[in-house]
Amino acid sequence: MAQIKSRKHQRTASFVALAATLPLMAHATPATEEVTQLPEITVKSQAENKYKTNQLSSAKQTQPLVDTPQTVSVINQTLLKEQGATSLVEALRNTPGITLQMGENGNTSAGDTFQMRGFSTQTSTYVDGIRDLGAVSRDVFNLEQVEVVKGPAGAEAGRGSASGYINLVSKLPHLQNSSEVSASYNTAENARLSADINQAINDNTAFRLNVMGQEGGVQGRDVLENNSYAIAPSVAFGLNTPTRLYLYSQHVRQRNIPDGGIPTIGMEGFWNANPDIAQAGKVNRENYYGHVDDYEDVDADMFTAKIESDLADNLKLTNITRLGQTQMNRVLTGINTISAHDSTNPADWTISRSRQGVDQENKILANQTTLNLNLKTGAIEHDVVAGLEFLKEQQYTRNLATQMPDEPAVSTTEANLYNPNPNDPIADLIYNGAYSDGETQTAAAYLFDTLKFGERFQLNGGVRVDYYETDYQGLSLSRGTNALVASDISAHDTLLSWKLGGLYKPTAYSSVYASYGKSLTPPGSANFVMSESGINSAAAEPQETHHYELGSKWDLLDGRLALNAAVYRTENENQFTQDAITQESIQEGKTIVDGVELSAVGQITDAWNISAGVAHMKTKQEDQQSFRDNVMTRTDSVRWSPEWTASLWTTYDIAGFKLGLGARYVDEQKRVVTDSTAPANMPSIPSYVVFDAMAGYQFNENASLNLNVYNLADEEYISTLNNGGSRMTLGQERSASLTFNYKF
Repeated sequence: MAQIKSRKHQRTASFVALAATLPLMAHATPATEEVTQLPEITVKSQAENKYKTNQLSSAKQTQPLVDTPQTVSVINQTLLKEQGATSLVEALRNTPGITLQMGENGNTSAGDTFQMRGFSTQTSTYVDGIRDLGAVSRDVFNLEQVEVVKGPAGAEAGRGSASGYINLVSKLPHLQNSSEVSASYNTAENARLSADINQAINDNTAFRLNVMGQEGGVQGRDVLENNSYAIAPSVAFGLNTPTRLYLYSQHVRQRNIPDGGIPTIGMEGFWNANPDIAQAGKVNRENYYGHVDDYEDVDADMFTAKIESDLADNLKLTNITRLGQTQMNRVLTGINTISAHDSTNPADWTISRSRQGVDQENKILANQTTLNLNLKTGAIEHDVVAGLEFLKEQQYTRNLATQMPDEPAVSTTEANLYNPNPNDPIADLIYNGAYSDGETQTAAAYLFDTLKFGERFQLNGGVRVDYYETDYQGLSLSRGTNALVASDISAHDTLLSWKLGGLYKPTAYSSVYASYGKSLTPPGSANFVMSESGINSAAAEPQETHHYELGSKWDLLDGRLALNAAVYRTENENQFTQDAITQESIQEGKTIVDGVELSAVGQITDAWNISAGVAHMKTKQEDQQSFRDNVMTRTDSVRWSPEWTASLWTTYDIAGFKLGLGARYVDEQKRVVTDSTAPANMPSIPSYVVFDAMAGYQFNENASLNLNVYNLADEEYISTLNNGGSRMTLGQERSASLTFNYKF
């Protein structure tokens, strides 16, 4: 009998090799501080404020956050370290309005898959302002902070999501020597070692190295493993001079055993036509329904060159060039339908399985040039931003299946529902000849200006013009004949996105604003796939997003605590629907999202820190209908869009001890969003609240120890549910992680 594959035996050797790469660099005398460059950024040390950030990293964003007429959340290193967060998904728990997704029936999405304010944001992740593609679960080991900008982002980022974007800010060298090593171990027997070493070579040059290694299991799950290794070297030249050059790269290797989920039987909302199955109990959450040969391998490499040049006291040039490639190869066994086999004994019941494979490569070549200019025209002060961006994005996908075209279907061995065996014989996956190759080339120009009319009034506007061309070639399987069908489609267009905001400052540390933004999402934006008809049709009009927002921001307690409030409406037009008479596909559908968002970030006292947010939204779809067997079904809301979400993290420091408490609330998430009256399995994900805690001790200025306990009440809740409602991922059960940090 075949044995379950495991890479755990490699753990010791891998960590010894990783530890050997950590250079122990001696302390050097700190060099003089870098001269403040345009645009002016006020930075407060962690001792002054642990959570609050005053400025976004992008050269396109010239104003402090308190004067930015848009909802923005910044999650910095301090917050991530206190929570023991290691992934982007864990980091995003600190901002409300974001939910996670699973894949279609039988398919689990790889990488970071999430939704923000009612719209998918999977392809709107950026690294240092450049779009980051690829199916990779992003780690935070090399991040200074995570910036979440909400609302349409067309003026800043071009084509893409209607809900905003997420920008990951890389760690870069500086002229202050620092070295830190962190080691952690959790109750899933998962060990992690990371290091961040910065060394000044001379008065103008510095080197930085970030490394990470992680191996072990997944909390509450059998067989699964998360193993990843990464290194990010960087060097900076010309620090403390008018022209600075940063050369940096990041290399990630993930070797995981993927999770196809567990059946939803027995959960609140579960339904089945067989009354015996409908009333049956839950499966063991540790059950593994995959196969011994399942795997997920991801290789992600990124090379970047960044130049900053102060051409004059009021003029700054920034240029970023990026070459990136991500390769993902995965074989996964998914689960679908429960069968009783005419038995009332649950021990005889089975669940169908399917084998899927994905071999996908993403590439990006980007160059972005931004010019910042500060000037006056009479009594009006201007912060002008102008720039050009050139992108070449490619995605190559090779399909795997259990059969070749025009061959009979191969049955996949079913799993015992309550006692699955990963060693069951199962159909092998082979390349079946189907593929999809897509490429989008973009040339863009953008212009922004912030006009300051004295100390009280500001007007903020921006426009971006994108010319894009998408080429798609592919072979796909016809559902009716299982034969390969060739496609060769191209599309091109010019997109105009813009934004406008007006702002009044009651005090120097507060603002009241109104803003509008328009973004465009052309066909093929999400997956580089185009078709002759339907949502990805080359002839389709881009979806238009209009966003309206009113808000106010206040920096209180001498600027230590930021309070923000906003109300907004987002309207997304040109969605596909079917004509009620002809049943032809037309672009007359519309999604409307109305919401309110509140947040508080910063220090209440010198010892008491807080990061909290709450969001409420209502989603509605108009003129969205589909026909099947001449029966019309209307869609009236948006899946996975809870009305209420909230997050809280707060800590208190006393005599070297640090105590922290966190809470996360997610309201009911609808899976069924139509007017159909037919019984449905798992029509929604029930609401849940989860509490976390932290206790830490600072032994001295160099050494500290943190204990994190997650899900204190051991709440059982569904984290993600697939579109069909048959399978789910449960949220993390009560668990703990111990982390030791040492600075030298």
